[in-house]
Amino acid sequence: MLKLDNINLYYGAIHALKDISIEVEKGQIVTLIGANGAGKTSTLRAISGLNPIKSGSIEFNGKILKNIPAYQLVKMGISMVPEGRRIFANLTVMENLELGAYIRKESKAIKADYNRIFQLFPRLLERKNQVAGTLSGGEQQMLAIGRALMSRPEILLMDEPSMGLAPIIVKDIFNIIKEINGEGVTVLLVEQNAHMALSIAHKAYVLETGRIILSGDADKLLNDESVKSAYLGDS
Repeated sequence: MLKLDNINLYYGAIHALKDISIEVEKGQIVTLIGANGAGKTSTLRAISGLNPIKSGSIEFNGKILKNIPAYQLVKMGISMVPEGRRIFANLTVMENLELGAYIRKESKAIKADYNRIFQLFPRLLERKNQVAGTLSGGEQQMLAIGRALMSRPEILLMDEPSMGLAPIIVKDIFNIIKEINGEGVTVLLVEQNAHMALSIAHKAYVLETGRIILSGDADKLLNDESVKSAYLGDS
């Protein structure tokens, strides 16, 4: 479904991504793990059209993504849950979800999707008229995921969904990611909680200073000694 071939990305003179090649097959959860500054977020920003690549190619469903604005990529089926959630804090929960469906016109299907989001996240239903900035961190993360799902994506790019959340909420969020994937949405997950990410993913890539240093089946990397010592701690 998604293929990155030798992509290079720069921030001024800083070479952030160095010949990154990644493949995501339809129906998979693929995770990118690595320390801060490894290039994980930059990879998602390259895919979603927020940072142009210097060289290489990004292909989605057989189409090369080049000079396509981010909102057009959403129409093509790529949606992102950004790092730090980036909800519209001064709007209500419902208004945030409505904005997620902004590109869509079919009102019956949109209504069905609101119900689907509220089934996934019952707390959002309880707070649908609440101003989003007053939600807890976990609820804001649920809203960010719900808003992204309202565009009916084929692939969901997720950037650090567990960041700053209590362990019990993290567990809930990862269960939801598995459920979303089970309903047919492909997921590319960037996550510092390597143990949780590898435990739900099909495939994984390990990034270090802008390069892929290791890749393979997630369960194999979960038991790889070098990955354990570098990223999993006592997990």
